[in-house]
Amino acid sequence: MKAARPRTLLLSFSGVMLGGFLAAQAEFYYPVPIIFAALTAMFLQVLSNLANDYGDFKKGTDSEKRVGPRREMQSGAITEKEMKRGLFLTVLLCLFSGGLVLLATFIAHMRMIDVYVFSALGVAAILAALLYTMGKHPYGYRGLGDLFCFLFFGLAAVAGTYYLAAPWLDFSVLLPASAMGFLSNAVLNINNMRDYENDKASGKNSFVVKLGLRRAFIYHCLLIGGAFVCLTVFLILKRVPVHSYAFWLLSPLFIKDLVAIKKTDPEALDPFLGRQVARSFLLVLTYGILLFF
Repeated sequence: MKAARPRTLLLSFSGVMLGGFLAAQAEFYYPVPIIFAALTAMFLQVLSNLANDYGDFKKGTDSEKRVGPRREMQSGAITEKEMKRGLFLTVLLCLFSGGLVLLATFIAHMRMIDVYVFSALGVAAILAALLYTMGKHPYGYRGLGDLFCFLFFGLAAVAGTYYLAAPWLDFSVLLPASAMGFLSNAVLNINNMRDYENDKASGKNSFVVKLGLRRAFIYHCLLIGGAFVCLTVFLILKRVPVHSYAFWLLSPLFIKDLVAIKKTDPEALDPFLGRQVARSFLLVLTYGILLFF
């Protein structure tokens, strides 16, 4: 349970939830696939967390110099054999849950070509979760984690869920999907700012290591601002009532965190990671509820 890092699971739900809220605005939508999509997203998040625990330990990144919470393989609580077994079982759960998503959607409205596309997307998501830190050339060690996070936690989670629940794709949905991608990257960015010194010394060239801490903070501000801008532009395009813009009332919470992060030493940033996950979930929930009024 500790290796699964439950505090991060709200992030995986947020993207699916946002896609579900958007789909519910369509003339016809099917809620059952959303439930299975949320379950699949949770399993993918757990798989990513387990894989990170395994991959960073095997590469020596999780050393005594690491400032974040101790990982389970690092502490000796989980053996390599046990972690491999956990990874295998979680992959099976992802495949099973993903299969339920496709079955529920196929019964509702999906064509065979869609089944092939979403099957490929599901396999790609599993590989992305595993190869962030695992394998000979993990993309997380080459500064590509933010790109894949944006694609899968943002575009795929929101737009993918929207298409599963509604029989068509509204391309304007890519705006809130991008917002979710920015918010997800903000979580990853805090994690990588916290681990900056250890990652740099261990040869893990995360995007933060490539940018440096000062520019990483500027990047973090742009992520938060970009999320609010994308959510706002979507509402403008949809010509919604003015009260739908009330989600901006949450902006002081994000600004307060930005000010605090600026004043906090990198090794003390861990509390802001869970806070960013919670803030993102609250923003998505508020935004979605306001769409109905």
